[in-house]
Amino acid sequence: MTESKTLTGDPGGLTTLVKAALPALPGINQLPGVRKGRPDDFTGLAYRREGVVAERGRVDAYAAVCGFPRKDVVPVTYPHLLAFPLHMAIMGDPAFPYPAIGMVHVENTITAHRAIGVGESLDVATAVGAPRPHAKGVLLDFATTVTTDGATAWESTSTYLRRGRPVDGEPEPGLAIVDTPTGGIEWRLPADLGRTYAAVSGDANPIHLYPLTARALGFPRQIAHGMWTKARSVAAIENRLPEAVTVEVAFKKPVFLPATVAFAARRDDERWTFAMTSPEDGSPHLLGRTTPA
Repeated sequence: MTESKTLTGDPGGLTTLVKAALPALPGINQLPGVRKGRPDDFTGLAYRREGVVAERGRVDAYAAVCGFPRKDVVPVTYPHLLAFPLHMAIMGDPAFPYPAIGMVHVENTITAHRAIGVGESLDVATAVGAPRPHAKGVLLDFATTVTTDGATAWESTSTYLRRGRPVDGEPEPGLAIVDTPTGGIEWRLPADLGRTYAAVSGDANPIHLYPLTARALGFPRQIAHGMWTKARSVAAIENRLPEAVTVEVAFKKPVFLPATVAFAARRDDERWTFAMTSPEDGSPHLLGRTTPA
């Protein structure tokens, strides 16, 4: 079993991102404490944070950016923000064999076992195991558990794709969501959405901020955060979801900002299927579904 390392204080933000990104820089990536281990030798890493409080101000700011109403419980997607510094700490660890730059978030599954109250003190743990095979490289699953007094309140798996040299094995099929709804309501997304979401989430990846910083990393202009597209989609139906729920999404084409996107959802019994698509050709940016947990 991988030993868990503990983060203290208030980790996250630009400092954590820079540390995680350093291994992508030529020359810097060979310095002690930055140089990465070999993918073939990697078996896993785990980090945790203890006594993390879901603070009212941050919860309300996040809810406003993502379209959730103000409540005394946190949005179902909110605990991802508490786990994000752990994701970055793992990616910045010399034992982790890949730089954070180039890691593509392709799928995310959240299971809320109960509502989490604003002001609750939470223990947050994230672990990642050995890479899995993928047709274009490898997949890494970052599994997070949020607990109070030893009882699990919330958990998630964020799956990242790292393009490049594969590992042995047969790739497993990804999240398949068929017969998704199309059309629906249109949302206009401003050019500064990435900066606005970064301010409340701590995810200041340059691909989300400005055209210049996005072009430096191979994008024609800045793109919306995948977890914002998930949060905004869930916010559109959250008043019809049960307290205990699983929400699965696959991130497809990036949303280049500014943009107009279409959102549609369909209910089948207690399950929802939803999609965020391009109004021009119907191509998907995000496909998702919910099931009672």
